[in-house]
Amino acid sequence: MEKFSISTTTRNELIDITRRVQSAVKDSGVKDGVCTVYCPHTTGAITINESADPSVASDIERKLKKMVPKNENYSHAEGNSDSHIKSSLVGNTVQVILDNGSLQLGTWQGIFFCEFDGPRTRNVWVKIS
Repeated sequence: MEKFSISTTTRNELIDITRRVQSAVKDSGVKDGVCTVYCPHTTGAITINESADPSVASDIERKLKKMVPKNENYSHAEGNSDSHIKSSLVGNTVQVILDNGSLQLGTWQGIFFCEFDGPRTRNVWVKIS
């Protein structure tokens, strides 16, 4: 399993990690199989979406903020309930098929780490099988 860290800079942001994941695939030597990308944090997530136009990521961030506002009447006392909810909505894992050592993503697709309680240093785990 490969692990790498990401430093986030704002409370909510989507960071394209496709190149880092592809690098982990290359380093593994596995040519055909499945790549699992996992976020071991309860206020972060992993998703696949369009990476060609950065406005897509900012639209996702903006819509999630509107759907799950920071200041609601939440029971969780740490002040980051919205972050936990956003993480649950997006999910903590994606899987991508590998063919001939390459991630099989659509033309416009990229893999994103989603920060919902930053800024922080986060970890991403990549398992290739």
